Amino acid sequence: MASGIAHRLFMANINRICMTEIESPLCVRRTVSFCEAVFTGEMEVEGVVGKLVRNRAELAEAWVYRKIGVIIDPSWRIIADLKPEVVIDAIMAKRNLGTGKYEAPLVIGVGPGFSAPDNVHVVVESNRGHNLGRAIYHGAAEPHTGMPGLTAGFSRERVLRSLHEGMVRHVKSIGDTVMKGETVLYVDVTPVPAGIDGVVRGLIREIWVRANEKVGDIEPRGDVRYDQTISDKARAIAGGVLEAVMHHLNSREDCSQGRKS
Repeated sequence: MASGIAHRLFMANINRICMTEIESPLCVRRTVSFCEAVFTGEMEVEGVVGKLVRNRAELAEAWVYRKIGVIIDPSWRIIADLKPEVVIDAIMAKRNLGTGKYEAPLVIGVGPGFSAPDNVHVVVESNRGHNLGRAIYHGAAEPHTGMPGLTAGFSRERVLRSLHEGMVRHVKSIGDTVMKGETVLYVDVTPVPAGIDGVVRGLIREIWVRANEKVGDIEPRGDVRYDQTISDKARAIAGGVLEAVMHHLNSREDCSQGRKS
């Protein structure tokens, strides 16, 4: 979701963006995630490039070349240095891990665990349904349901999860066609089979994972183009974030000119 948000903000010409990451990102949809820059140095998503940076100087250079900066900084230490106008928590941890509205003039929380204006200024709904992508200025996001959204009538069946902790070893690649029951990957020596027929849309890197970690995603519609494009859900959430950002910036401009917003 974070990459979808960053992409939409960048395309709206809000291009001084810094994304923080952990050392071994747990991303499944790697073909459309800027976190891949952690492993490859740069990652392009639908024409926008994310570049791995180590410090503020390299971040500034990335911005000069119109690239999104990606920095390994799981504690968000760079926020204190950058003093950004906007902070967005799109970790999708299903709970608030400590983000507070003191961190920037506008702090946005995506999904469950956030409440506006209590711990953030704006919440963006992440649950599929009528309110997906809604910017909430007073209230909280819907609780985590634990149920993946329906795609072509499939929900849990399309998501691959590790049965136990261990190292991932690929059998299939993103974009491969698979049949129900066919092994997509192993966690140590345990096979993880496809629950449905389709195309491998997402596949975690060959890293160590915990038990019940999401490690893959099967696209039941069979269209390989979906592997290379941002999802409808991510675009909807990104639209809510963009609304909140523009609401904040335009309200500030109105106040600076002496108009009531």
